[in-house]
Amino acid sequence: MDLKVERLKINYKTLEEFKKFKEYGHQELSMLEDLEANIIENDSESPFYGIYFGEKLVARMSLYQFEAKFDRYFEPAQEYLELWKLEVLPQYQGKGYGKALVEFAKTFGRPIKTNPRVRSQDFWNKMGFIPVTYEVERDLGENPIVWLPAGVNEQK
Repeated sequence: MDLKVERLKINYKTLEEFKKFKEYGHQELSMLEDLEANIIENDSESPFYGIYFGEKLVARMSLYQFEAKFDRYFEPAQEYLELWKLEVLPQYQGKGYGKALVEFAKTFGRPIKTNPRVRSQDFWNKMGFIPVTYEVERDLGENPIVWLPAGVNEQK
């Protein structure tokens, strides 16, 4: 099945779609607050990506780009992506939507960092992510894992 990932527009239609996710009890992963903070113009650069099943948004993620000067994860320091709030509606889980979003993020060819949810480690292992092996600032509440594209030697 070929799943099409698309950049979501920052508008009230997308906001309405996001509310459906929150109603499924995923408040801790809700992008609602992010979206409300980012609603400016429809054509602004959106960090949100999703997959539709028909007219319904069934999977989504936030993908933020960081400059090398903020890199605490890779050696040498470089631009990287942070994948946040990957979420698939319950009845669509296990059908490849989450995998399609992660594979899409990999197409940017940059290292990716994420903080996995509890009980999602198997998924991230299958996607080629590895735990960060150095000591990170735990007060940030991080338990980061990373994916390294070909040519990136190692993590710090």
